[in-house]
Amino acid sequence: MENKERYYKALIEDNGQLNEIDLGEKLGFDENETREILVRLLSEHKIEYMENRACNYRLMKISKRKNKNS
Repeated sequence: MENKERYYKALIEDNGQLNEIDLGEKLGFDENETREILVRLLSEHKIEYMENRACNYRLMKISKRKNKNS
């Protein structure tokens, strides 16, 4: 899913400055599409729910991702 990768890269670059919905809108996604992308990223253990400035999601630490995949 190309949009998921675009959103993930934008989330990395944004570093918690915008909330997750505003970031999606900046990329041209509606709220529902943004939420679907967040669900997929959560299920892949690429992000986790945790307040990070304005955004409620942050990147998973690499060690956590490796341990969950083991």
